[in-house]
Amino acid sequence: METVIVGDFNRIVIPVLSNIRTAGGRLRGLRCVHTTLTGASVSEEDIMDMACLRLDLISVLTIKDCLPEKLYTAHLLPAVKEEQSWATLAPVHPAAQTMSCLQLIEAVESEFVRLDLKGGVDKGRDRALLVSVTARGRGVAEESLLELAELARSAGVHVLETIIQRRKKIHPRFILGRGKLMEIMLLSLRLDANLLIFDQELSPSQVRSVTDHTDMRVIDRTQLILDIFAGRARSREGKLQIEMAQLKYMLPRLSARDDALSRLTGGIGARGPGETKLEIDRRRINDRIARLSRELKAVGRQRYHRRSRRRKKDVPVISLVGYTNAGKSTLLNTLTESDIQAEDLLFATLDPTSRRLRFPRDREVIITDTVGFIRHLPAELLKAFASTLEELQEADLLLHVIDVASSSWREKMLVVEELLRDLGLDRIPRLNVYNKMDRVQEAGGHFPGDSDGVFVSAIDVRTLSPLLEKAERMLARSLMGTLKG
Repeated sequence: METVIVGDFNRIVIPVLSNIRTAGGRLRGLRCVHTTLTGASVSEEDIMDMACLRLDLISVLTIKDCLPEKLYTAHLLPAVKEEQSWATLAPVHPAAQTMSCLQLIEAVESEFVRLDLKGGVDKGRDRALLVSVTARGRGVAEESLLELAELARSAGVHVLETIIQRRKKIHPRFILGRGKLMEIMLLSLRLDANLLIFDQELSPSQVRSVTDHTDMRVIDRTQLILDIFAGRARSREGKLQIEMAQLKYMLPRLSARDDALSRLTGGIGARGPGETKLEIDRRRINDRIARLSRELKAVGRQRYHRRSRRRKKDVPVISLVGYTNAGKSTLLNTLTESDIQAEDLLFATLDPTSRRLRFPRDREVIITDTVGFIRHLPAELLKAFASTLEELQEADLLLHVIDVASSSWREKMLVVEELLRDLGLDRIPRLNVYNKMDRVQEAGGHFPGDSDGVFVSAIDVRTLSPLLEKAERMLARSLMGTLKG
C-alpha cells in the first residue's frame, strides 16, 4: 500500500510515524518532494528534515513561468567521520529523469545495513548518543559526560558516542543549535542509535521540540537517574518513593497533543466535549500521587516508631554517606560481615540498610548505609527520599566515604558536603573516610593531607582498625556533648 501526503503552499504536515523500518540502518520508506518559486536548490533545512526523519530522499522542484524547471535531489550517505553525510544529484528537468529512484534507495540502504552489521553491537540494548550543551569549560563538560556514561552503563544502555557543544547561550527551544542537531541525527543514522540522552535537564517544551524533529527517544539526566532508581528499588517504601518522583517528573511533560482523539467522557446532560485524554491522564496521575503520599506517610509513621524504639534502647547510630559508588556498601559488608549487594555501578543499592556493629571496647552501635549522592541530584528525588534521609537526622556520627581513586574525588567530596548542608546535616559530627587506598598505592599516587581523616581499603579488614578507633572516640565525644546539652 502506498501513502501520499499532500501539503499546501506553506507547509507539509507529516503525521506521527511509527518506528517501523528505522532499525538496522534502514531508511523510513518516505520521500519528500516540494516546489519552490525562488529557484533555490536543496536547502539546509531540507537536509535537516531528511536526516532527522530518515527520509529516503528529498527533492526540490523549481518553477519558472508557471512550468517545472529543474529537479534537485539529495539523499543520505553512510559516511564515516569527517565525511559529508549526504549527497546531491545533478539537477535535471523532471521529464529528463532517467535514474531509478528505487534502485538508488536500495543501494543506499544496503550500504547502511552493511556498515551497521560491521559494527556488531548487541541489538537487545538501547544504543545511545550522549549530548552535553554547556557554557562551561570543556574539561568540566567532559567530566560530567563521563559520569553520564557511567549512569547509562548502570541502566544497561550501550553508549555509542558523546557530543559536546559549547554555546554562550542555551537555545531556548532545541537546547543546541539546529546545525548541531542535524549532525547528531546523521550520526545516529550512521551508528544506528535509538536513544538521545542529554546531560542537562530539559524543559517539557525542549523535549517536544527535539522529538518533533527526530524519531529518536529523548531523555535527560534526571529521567535516566529516575529509571535507574526504579530498577534498583527493592523495599516497598523505595518503590513508592520512586513512583512518586517519576509521576511528578512526568506530569508537566505530558504532551499537549491528543492524538488518540479519545471518546467523550462527559456524563448525560454535560455540555461541551467533556475531558480530553490528556486531561484524564493528568487527573489520574494527580490521584495516584495523592494515594502514594498517603501510603508514604503511613510507612513514615512505621519508620518513626522503629526509630523511637531504637532511641529507648539508647543504641548510638552511625550513618554512612558519600558519593554514589564510593564504596559505602562494601565498607558496611566488611565491618559487619554482611552480604549487602555491592557492585561497581552507580546507585547499585538504594534502600537503606542497618546492621549492628561492636567496637573494640565493647560498645555496640547501629551502622546504616543510605542512598549515594550525585551532582545535580534531581529535586524530585530529594523530596521523594525525604523520609529515608530522615534516618540521617537521627545519626550521632556520619562517616563520609570518599573514593580517592577517582580523579575527581575533591569535586565529589564538595558535592556531598553541599548536599549535607542543604539537608541540615552539617551539625552532626563527621569523619572523612578516604577509601580505595590500595588503588592509590598501586598507581603510585599521594594521599590527601587530612590529619583528621582515616585511610582505608573497604575490601581489606586489616585497614579498618584506625577507622574503628577514631569513630569510637568521636562517637563518645558526640554522646557526651548530647548529655551535657
